[in-house]
Amino acid sequence: MSEINYKRRQLLVAGGFALGACLLPGVAFSSPFKGSNPRKISLCNIHTNEDLETLYFDGQDYIKQELKRINHICRDFRRNEVANMDRRLIDAIAQIQAGLGHKGQVRIISGYRSPETNKALQSKSRKVAKKSYHMKGQAIDFNLEGVSLKRVRDAALELRLGGVGYYPKDGFVHIDTGPVRRW
Repeated sequence: MSEINYKRRQLLVAGGFALGACLLPGVAFSSPFKGSNPRKISLCNIHTNEDLETLYFDGQDYIKQELKRINHICRDFRRNEVANMDRRLIDAIAQIQAGLGHKGQVRIISGYRSPETNKALQSKSRKVAKKSYHMKGQAIDFNLEGVSLKRVRDAALELRLGGVGYYPKDGFVHIDTGPVRRW
């Protein structure tokens, strides 16, 4: 095969990959956001009474120090254990807020849970999953100040990010980055 044909084939293959990435943006890009605007979020952990207002994405990159602060406020407060939270969760919450025109705080009910905490909670309630995504930093239970849970749930479902659980009696919506499902 000639050198020109080989280079042409490489170019066509690269073009095919680029086209595929454009046609399947969910595979190519893990964030639910379109575009690269800076992202801010205001969080409150209802158990520790800690508040955090942060610019965690500057329009091009996630800000590592701010992600660490988010991980800390989302920690397992019962054991004071911190884990890396999936950025897609934070992006999803920020997108839900933007879509609902909400400017207030995100009230965190549960972020990361250690396996020990999850097991203890599971022994008290059938609602706690044995293999909870909370133990991987891939789930968060929250509500938005002044916004009905039904509206929050509906906005979360529209994202089709992963799991969405609706707990109106307990006062929160659950989202995770597992398979798309609802309950």
